[in-house]
Amino acid sequence: MADPRVLKMAHTLVNYSMKIKEGELVVLQSEPAAAPLVQAMYREILLAGGHPVAHTVMPGLSRILLNHGNDKQLQWISPYDRLGIETADVRIRIDAQSNTRELSQVDPERQSVFQKSRRELMGTLMSRTHAGNFRWCVTLFPTEGLAQDANMSLPDFEDFVYGVCFLNEADPIAKWQELHDMQAHLINFLQNKREVHILGEGTDIRLGIAGRSFVNCAGDANFPDGEFFTGPEETNVNGVVRFSFPAIYNGREVEDVQLTFEDGKVVKATAKSGQDFLEQMLNVDAGARILGEFAFGTNPNIKNYTRNILFDEKMGGTIHMAVGASYPETGGLNQSAIHWDMVCDLRQNSEVYVDGQLFQKNGTFVV
Repeated sequence: MADPRVLKMAHTLVNYSMKIKEGELVVLQSEPAAAPLVQAMYREILLAGGHPVAHTVMPGLSRILLNHGNDKQLQWISPYDRLGIETADVRIRIDAQSNTRELSQVDPERQSVFQKSRRELMGTLMSRTHAGNFRWCVTLFPTEGLAQDANMSLPDFEDFVYGVCFLNEADPIAKWQELHDMQAHLINFLQNKREVHILGEGTDIRLGIAGRSFVNCAGDANFPDGEFFTGPEETNVNGVVRFSFPAIYNGREVEDVQLTFEDGKVVKATAKSGQDFLEQMLNVDAGARILGEFAFGTNPNIKNYTRNILFDEKMGGTIHMAVGASYPETGGLNQSAIHWDMVCDLRQNSEVYVDGQLFQKNGTFVV
């Protein structure tokens, strides 16, 4: 018998998060472990009148490509990837990795070649989203590998995942709407403001936000969700930020990242481990050293680090920043092949000021 929470998740994703309409082409991208959720979503999409296409990726193929493909093969873009971004009305990617460290031993230079070739697709995703003719969502199906990363048993991790998605609520959609309304109040306060100043352990950084918009994320582009974000002014970020948790990208973990910005650009980057990979990614292209996103995490049910950015960046009382591509709907202009989110915990010994007024203290909003 299917877990009723999986059925509830599929219904919420199709009817609330993505709001699938009749005739829409919907690409479901995942791995075999997510079969119960893919099947439930396939059915829900059909009931909504959409045209589902399931794209299942076998584990291990990315590692084989990166280890054995030549540069031309690394740069080649699959028609399935193009379908999911260039043609589909909706793309839903379901993370269901059985081994989250599959790419940890791949040469960073080869990953850089692969990543650079995806700049075109990243630009298309951003522009189509901004134009309003493409919707996308990233979600997750619990697996043993993901549970181990979070230091949980699989049953405990399942309870965690469905809990932070509000699927234990009688009406998950109402709960997401409640979070949306709370974030709307904070975003309204931020309108027409010019600067955010963040003070914390190892962190003293100022970000220009003049003319930029904050986007309210409450269960649509990510599931789970719980954040509001913007694209800072590309030449107006100055200071240092130390990220509290390891930053993970393409299966590589970089510990104790500290970035120093001058006039919007990373001029110094250090890490306790993974220094070579950090520098490789920051040198992917000209936009990789520019801050593309700044956000506040607000999900009240996410309290501990899980080694999965889908959850960690939504943790209540944190902020996150992403080097690389900006989302055009924020007013951000930066373009890059990468978008690497890193999380800073502000739940202790921190203050966030907006135009000189205290906005958040020790992870709690005070406006």
